[in-house]
Amino acid sequence: MLAYDPGIKPAAGGLPGLDVLQKIVSSINLYGIIAVVGALAASLAMWAWGHFSGGHQAEANGKKGTIASVGAALGLGAANGLVLFFSALGSQIK
Repeated sequence: MLAYDPGIKPAAGGLPGLDVLQKIVSSINLYGIIAVVGALAASLAMWAWGHFSGGHQAEANGKKGTIASVGAALGLGAANGLVLFFSALGSQIK
């Protein structure tokens, strides 16, 4: 016996307002990227200040902030591709 296939697939245009929702999500992504640029600049400044002033805690926090900012930028930039990749991968499951 085979399981029942509901036959549900993503369809563009199924509900009104899809273009508005895409614009909203794109804008949120843009604001996120801008915020990451600010966080990266602040983290790099903290790292440099801690290094040159002998503040080891500030230097360590600057390094952590830099790594977190770079990771966030990677995630925001790759979000569309990651969702597309895993959606295509999930659609191959039988």
